[in-house]
Amino acid sequence: MDIQTIKKTSIVTLMNKLGFCIIRTNNSDVWYKSPFRNEKTASFKVDMNKNIWFDFGLGCGGNIFDFIMRIKECSFTEALQFLRSEFDSFSFHQSEQNSVSRQINNSKTYSITKVQPLQNTILIDYLKSRCLNISFCEKYLCEVYYQINDKKYFGVGFKNDLETWEIRNKYVKMCLGKKWFSHIKNQTDHLIVFESWSDFISWLTLYPEMEKSHDYIILNSLAMLTKLDAIFESYSEIMFALDNDEAGSKATKFYIEKWQNSLIDIRFIYPNSKDLNEHLISQRNLKV
Repeated sequence: MDIQTIKKTSIVTLMNKLGFCIIRTNNSDVWYKSPFRNEKTASFKVDMNKNIWFDFGLGCGGNIFDFIMRIKECSFTEALQFLRSEFDSFSFHQSEQNSVSRQINNSKTYSITKVQPLQNTILIDYLKSRCLNISFCEKYLCEVYYQINDKKYFGVGFKNDLETWEIRNKYVKMCLGKKWFSHIKNQTDHLIVFESWSDFISWLTLYPEMEKSHDYIILNSLAMLTKLDAIFESYSEIMFALDNDEAGSKATKFYIEKWQNSLIDIRFIYPNSKDLNEHLISQRNLKV
């Protein structure tokens, strides 16, 4: 299949096939929560007429190749190879464009068909690629099988305190249900706050002896920080292990000023990495 044919493949069809949920539509514009980060309000737009995407949070966009290169962190050649190799299995046909157009005017629903312990080799290989301890993954994560618009998908599931699921696999980052935080209680007076479950399990991978010595909150979205004042009040020590980016730095600074001596920034553990999982991967690579 030639490059121009692949370039014309509907990005909305691609997003749908990969399991991303449409949040709203406006004429030819289709909006999603960004596949590149956690967010509360959808800021990722696909223009169906032009078949291009734009992420307003990142200030960048492009065509279907640009999307694959960014989400897979790969070169154009690798993106081309991926789309060619997956074309048949995903059944990317331009005739689906009209079907997708009809679907987005209807209400979007999802259903969870099965939740079970981790055993799928595809998902385990994904977790191994992130250097995560599989024993801890088996303890805190599940396999979740679900349907969106009558199409079946599966991913690693991490449950929040509202009993809804954060879903991840090699291609998808999404939430089935309402965004909320996850509070893991070990009846201690010390709390560590992470942005994502992958950072939490990275922490346990690096420091397994600390699994029960602290309580943990996994935000699943930075927006959840506004929900936690009452919980923070019950701890004598709070440690923030947020991302080393502008949003993580602003949030950490704000809460250090708010809680003063009770709160500690522990990002000095991974000063040269975006987050704890990236730090874990870099440490493992150094040992190879």
